[in-house]
Amino acid sequence: METSEIRSGLEDLRRGVALLQDSFDLDKRRKDYADLERRMAEAGFWSRPEPERKSVIEDLKRLKSLVVPLEAIAKDVEEQGILFELGLEENDAATLDEVAREVTKLRARFASYELKAMLSGEDDACDAFLSINAGAGGTDSCDWAQMLLRMYTRYLTDAGYEVKIVDHLPHEEAGLKSVVVEVRGEYAYGLLKGEAGVHRLVRISPFDAANRRQTSFAAVDPTPAVAEDPAIVLNEGELHYDYYRSSGAGGQHVNVTDSAVRITHLPTGTVVTCQNERSQHKNKAMARKLLLAKLKALEVERHEKNQEALRDQKGEIAWANQIRNYVLDPYQLVKDRRTGVETGNVQKVLDGGLDPFIQAYLRHTATMTLKLDGPQS
Repeated sequence: METSEIRSGLEDLRRGVALLQDSFDLDKRRKDYADLERRMAEAGFWSRPEPERKSVIEDLKRLKSLVVPLEAIAKDVEEQGILFELGLEENDAATLDEVAREVTKLRARFASYELKAMLSGEDDACDAFLSINAGAGGTDSCDWAQMLLRMYTRYLTDAGYEVKIVDHLPHEEAGLKSVVVEVRGEYAYGLLKGEAGVHRLVRISPFDAANRRQTSFAAVDPTPAVAEDPAIVLNEGELHYDYYRSSGAGGQHVNVTDSAVRITHLPTGTVVTCQNERSQHKNKAMARKLLLAKLKALEVERHEKNQEALRDQKGEIAWANQIRNYVLDPYQLVKDRRTGVETGNVQKVLDGGLDPFIQAYLRHTATMTLKLDGPQS
């Protein structure tokens, strides 16, 4: 590694550490951490009611995972900066080589810390189901739903995730009315959770003989693929099963037997379907897994303080509820309405280049969470 690369790497690390320290209000977090340690050291702490003890311990654990690793990284970056300057002054190639190796390690440590700091929700580490539903706009919106499926599939596969179509409903002319995919890999839900909402496309319609501009909408809804939850029981008496033949193009197993499965959860009206497995048994197992994820998401929404905000965010699949705009005509621009992140390279985004948008949203929500959260007095 050239000296200019080492210097640049150290500067990038300093900027990244400073940004997180500022975003997370680290000085306040240090004080909160010290206060909690003092509370735990007080005489009689372990005699207090269990809920109080548990709250303090959980707050301390959360703050420790935030404060201690970042302070260690900041300390190591400064130490390597000092060694780098000494190596330059003394023209010591061995020292510079050692600093170069440490900078590479520090970059990996910082990237890992940043991701975990931003993905600290209860279900963030889970696999995910990603649903895409065409909205207002007819054939154009169904085509847009298929474009979104392609975009997410490319983004996720490039990032090392396994993507598998669970269910799909094709449009008669083009595209998809709806599709559900299973995404498997660490932090799949955490990465995708910020994509929930309505995505709006403006372009010259390829389905309009007059070449008029068309606005299309599609709703994206990620849910965590949770393991069996004792709080959520699938009571067979509350489930209604429908079996039917799979639709759409496929191999010899499609449209031959009633292998597709639809499950309705009668108390909530939640409906899930699966038709892409080769057997009814496998489709039923996958549909139950998807239903469990949907019911867990409903349970979480009931208990979240921002329940109304979540409802408003999803809303009707139409004009007022989009989270991100993709404009192909009369100009080219993708802009996220929540974070303000934008780019004129629309094709790169549609080819899976979602990192700037997803990272910006995660930083935004992590900052807001840390501002609202904190140890309870």
